[in-house]
Amino acid sequence: MDKLVYTALSGLRSQMSAQSTIANNIANASTTGYRAERVNFDRLILQGTGFESRELASEEVNDFDRRAGTLVQTGRPLDMAVAGDSWMAVQAKDGTEAYTRRGDLNVAASGVLETGDGFPVMGSGGPITVPPYQSIAIAGDGTVTIVPPGGDASQPQVIDKIKLASTDGTQTSKGLDNLLHVRGGGVLPEDLDAKVQAGALEQSNVNLTQSLVDMIENQRSYEVQANLLKEAKTMDESAASLMRMPA
Repeated sequence: MDKLVYTALSGLRSQMSAQSTIANNIANASTTGYRAERVNFDRLILQGTGFESRELASEEVNDFDRRAGTLVQTGRPLDMAVAGDSWMAVQAKDGTEAYTRRGDLNVAASGVLETGDGFPVMGSGGPITVPPYQSIAIAGDGTVTIVPPGGDASQPQVIDKIKLASTDGTQTSKGLDNLLHVRGGGVLPEDLDAKVQAGALEQSNVNLTQSLVDMIENQRSYEVQANLLKEAKTMDESAASLMRMPA
């Protein structure tokens, strides 16, 4: 009986986690460069006499879909889409280097080049700082150039080169900040062959239709697990009534 209850509770917790993940994906369906999160039910393991789920680190999600999203042309000079499987390096909130595919860049009031969600973009020596400019451009290899106020448009000045990194051979995981992190710490090697497409953005790779179908199926699975708990209660009450001695 106890094993039946453990099984049902483990299933309920897994379905709740899956429902939360699906809801988060739907909420981020229009977020630039977002990669859909997934729930890996293989993380459930059997230990001792009951089912227990292996806990993730508080800053990680279970898994995510690494497929690229659709490219949309914007024509905006500071919009860029990273080609292939490379990632753009940014500075996370804790000061460590992390990685993103979000290319809607802006120059903050402080002059720091940032992503649309406020993470400083990393260059060859740290976060890129852009001086006052008349125009700005990003080349295909990630080099950032400007024409200073009153400058010659035919002679742009190189500011820095955006660090583009490769995940080949390195274990990475997606954090709750929607950034890619190296497991166990460290940084990814620079991908010298990486390219970007200026004036374009990579959209979220969330499939809304599939997400809605997954949500319905997950809700039905949750109801099955809930009914299993009810059955366990009914069986326990029936067994207890059989053991009562008649007065």
